[in-house]
Amino acid sequence: MDKVRGDYAGAVYGSLLAASVVVGAGTLGSFPRLQLIALLLGTGVVFWAAHVFAHLFGARMAGRLSWRVIRRTAREERPIIEAAVPPALAAAISPLFGLGPHGIAWMALLVALAGQVGWATVAAKRAGASRRLMAVAGVINLFLGLLIVLLKVAIQH
Repeated sequence: MDKVRGDYAGAVYGSLLAASVVVGAGTLGSFPRLQLIALLLGTGVVFWAAHVFAHLFGARMAGRLSWRVIRRTAREERPIIEAAVPPALAAAISPLFGLGPHGIAWMALLVALAGQVGWATVAAKRAGASRRLMAVAGVINLFLGLLIVLLKVAIQH
């Protein structure tokens, strides 16, 4: 199976990362919408680059670094960036719902967590997991996401 289409670990990880970014931004008080969008996308790009570098460093140690390997690795790690896009879009369209800074953060956080649970469930399904195992993957990721929500609530109070 093609790793780009079949490995959802980066999307799950990226969604949890995006949720963490929203929580971290929320600890700074009212966080302007455009800054939150930039922070989500910028953090996704930085973590993508870090993952690409880590994989390439390993490939270099194995003596197989080439432009083809670099391009493939960058493409394989792309879901980390892509996972930041839905919460950033949620923040971008939040004015349509008349949300203030806290509402924007909650909307972006919920979208990131929905992505995390969704990608984990899709990954389990694509791996041939039973419905029960798919549900377990979803529940475990929901639990991880709820830990992020609890962190947000605890920090803001």
